[in-house]
Amino acid sequence: MLAYAIRRVLLIIPLIWAVATITFFLMHGIEGGPFDSDKPLSETARARLNERYDLDGSLPSQYGNYLWNLAHGDLGISVSNDRDITDIIRERLPISAQLGICAFLFACTFGLTLGAVAAINQNGVGDYIGVFLATAGAALPSFVLAPLLVITFALKLNWFDVLGWELWNYHKMVLPTISLGLLPAAFIARISRASMLDILRQDYIRTARSKGLTEVGVVVRHAVKNALIPVLTVLGPIFAGLVTGSFIVERAFAIPGLGTTFVNSVLIRDYGLIMGVTLFFAILIAVMNLIVDLLYAVADPRIRL
Repeated sequence: MLAYAIRRVLLIIPLIWAVATITFFLMHGIEGGPFDSDKPLSETARARLNERYDLDGSLPSQYGNYLWNLAHGDLGISVSNDRDITDIIRERLPISAQLGICAFLFACTFGLTLGAVAAINQNGVGDYIGVFLATAGAALPSFVLAPLLVITFALKLNWFDVLGWELWNYHKMVLPTISLGLLPAAFIARISRASMLDILRQDYIRTARSKGLTEVGVVVRHAVKNALIPVLTVLGPIFAGLVTGSFIVERAFAIPGLGTTFVNSVLIRDYGLIMGVTLFFAILIAVMNLIVDLLYAVADPRIRL
């Protein structure tokens, strides 16, 4: 397993190069630049800004400098606020991580519970309710769900706040967490229901029941662990997606996280910040996929062989 983990870590290096290269040339292929605005700059001012942010050389020269700096851990400087991109990511990431972790915990808790209840009560009331909620959750993306929650629970009922983020303040946490986590919760519920139904039909489950174990004991001791293996396949990408993909929710609730920073950098064509955040997202997703693959061996020892 150690050798496999080392190989996977080494494979992240060409992934970083590919993402950095594609993002670099895409950004420089877009018409316009970061200093284009309604108020035109003088040639002298534009030349000084291009020199300050390493945009005055030829494209191959800029690309070589970017890779050299990247190899030394330097993501560059943001043209919008003249700060190191690493510092911006370090400042904004905890907010997005808090929101993503809360949404992930909600998705896992709600999705796994819903899927298990639906599978245990197959073709019963619990199953119908579970399938309905999972289908409704899958049909409500965050850009639709967020305004609905704001109108209903913030404006009409005045139960929650709708601006900003503050950890352990449920008035600010509940609506963004549900908005971001409901769609993956529905996805997890559907996968866990199908996996649980398959496990409950296995011979060893019937053997456990014939030994006199209660249904709760059969499910908890024998079914749940094996049913989690297909769910583990999607948990890693879901977690990475929740931490890195909260653009709409952060904008809807005015949360100053990394998603809002990325959207703002696109609007003002901040090349360095766009490339830095994109590269960080790619690394995070690759690491999460590696962690999930290693967790397979924990959930099922046969995979380790």
